[in-house]
Amino acid sequence: MIEQTARTFSSPREGLPERSGGNPERGEADPEVVAHPKRRSFSAEYKARIVREIESCREHGQVGAILRREGLYSSHLTKWREQVRLHGERGLVAKRRGPAPRPKPSAREIALEREKGKLEKRLAKAEAIIEFQKKCTGSWGSP
Repeated sequence: MIEQTARTFSSPREGLPERSGGNPERGEADPEVVAHPKRRSFSAEYKARIVREIESCREHGQVGAILRREGLYSSHLTKWREQVRLHGERGLVAKRRGPAPRPKPSAREIALEREKGKLEKRLAKAEAIIEFQKKCTGSWGSP
């Protein structure tokens, strides 16, 4: 009895590929693990086609079958549907990751910043002179 159970668990189920290998001819993933995995990216046309195909599903289980066939997660579909709802199909276009690049200041902006610095220094000097004059007039007793 134990030998029969051990043989059942040691051999793969009939009709399915082994867990350690895939069949590339049938569209299954390659089992080799790469050193640096690459993030999958999907084109806007592909995303739009999948969303349209899934929106046309009417029978129970069709959506799951499409997701399994394409190797997608339900979170992909949720995100793509939201992008289509908010921005139409142009919302499916890939965007650059990370923070938005800072715009480089123009020559005019640089000149204005320099002038601003000079004016702030002159203002600080003028305020210091005014404060000194206030203190001096108070100590001399002039009105």
